[in-house]
Amino acid sequence: EVQLVESGGGSVQPGGSLRLSCVASGFIFSTYAMRWVRQAPGKELEWVASISGGGANTYYAASVKGRFTISRDNAKNTVYLQLNSLKIEDTAMYYCAKDLRPYYTATDGSGDYSPLGQGTQVTVSS
Repeated sequence: EVQLVESGGGSVQPGGSLRLSCVASGFIFSTYAMRWVRQAPGKELEWVASISGGGANTYYAASVKGRFTISRDNAKNTVYLQLNSLKIEDTAMYYCAKDLRPYYTATDGSGDYSPLGQGTQVTVSS
């Protein structure tokens, strides 16, 4: 059974930073791309970033490119999302997810992914 546990969210002022973590279990972690998605109140789920199984390739939504960095540590079965230069519009619940297709990374957030974990809340306000 796939399990994903996110942490690291919090409340910050605009321009601040946070580092989110997601610990995964129940599958061969390095075989699958991982992604972060977010959902702001009243809005649809939005893809944020993806990283290939080995970690060499990363892809970002235009809204976060240059500010967020996705990374992974396969020895720890953990994927991270570094959030810098946060904006009020980044306020959302952030979730990590496992892509369903092994050995493949969608470059634009397309494709199916696992059910989401409980998420971690990021709130940006002045």
